[in-house]
Amino acid sequence: METHHIRLTSSEVGGLWANYISDSMFICVYKYYLAKVEDAEIKKVLEHALDLSQQHVRVITKIFKEEGHAIPIGITENDVNVDASRLFSDEFFLFYTKHMVKGALVTYGAILPHTFRNDIREHFMSCISSTMELFNETTDVLLSKGLEVRTPYIPYLQEVDMVEKQHFLAGWWGRQRPLSAAEITHLYSNIQTNHMGSAVITGFAQVAKSKDVKDYFKRGKEIAKKQVDVFSKYLHENDLPAPVTWDAQVQDTTESPFSDKLMLYMISMMNAAGMGNYGTAISASPRRDIAADYIRLQGEIGLYAEDGLNLQIKHAWLEKPPLAADRDQLMK
Repeated sequence: METHHIRLTSSEVGGLWANYISDSMFICVYKYYLAKVEDAEIKKVLEHALDLSQQHVRVITKIFKEEGHAIPIGITENDVNVDASRLFSDEFFLFYTKHMVKGALVTYGAILPHTFRNDIREHFMSCISSTMELFNETTDVLLSKGLEVRTPYIPYLQEVDMVEKQHFLAGWWGRQRPLSAAEITHLYSNIQTNHMGSAVITGFAQVAKSKDVKDYFKRGKEIAKKQVDVFSKYLHENDLPAPVTWDAQVQDTTESPFSDKLMLYMISMMNAAGMGNYGTAISASPRRDIAADYIRLQGEIGLYAEDGLNLQIKHAWLEKPPLAADRDQLMK
């Protein structure tokens, strides 16, 4: 067994750094949510979410200090005003938490296989375990309140059969085969994600202070609406219901609880999650027309995300992530 000190690898540093930045944002967001929530059951979920984010930041801060690694700035108390008017409903706080938890589980699952040091593995395994508990708690409350949106029901298989024709993969022309369970799952999930993004960005567009940031949010709302229409078409063609919008959960205030920096970072994080979701959906969608739409819309999100990063750079809000050594510069 190695007893000497083992340095953090690039994947470990990158995973911890990203974890710190995102949870520093969630701390601010949930402090505001908790200042506004009225429902006791929902408040308990929000308290749990805030506690997890604070735990993660404390652990990462300790690791970085021990390693002599700079502590990120992240999102701070200067980026939130808990005394601002209510921007979202209690129900929205719960929907938001469910979606953020789903994204966190994907992120932690992607980081864990690239960790090596025992303490880093334990950290991300703990993140997954505690986030699963929050996922269950959030889902239970959504179900108990009749708010959870289930995916559509389809008939059970009565017998096992094999695909015999390439028409199974066909798209664009002629009669298409019914959607598979996996295709329905991803279409439904991506509609819900876009509805969540639309609601978030509607609220942000109402309260953003900078005109360029406000215009960016307005553009994002149009993109989300268009992509929902594309995905909903496939469900409707198969006589399946599509999720409804959550824009009504946004209150009619123009007083911002969050800085433009925080809001732009949250949308950049949601953009990244959206592109990842589409990539997963492509791999699970054999029908060529569906896969082609995911590829096209993924590119649209990518361009929108790039413009968001440029806005962050313009306003000096984009914190530089850990980078490899610039050998050419060092040799000058």
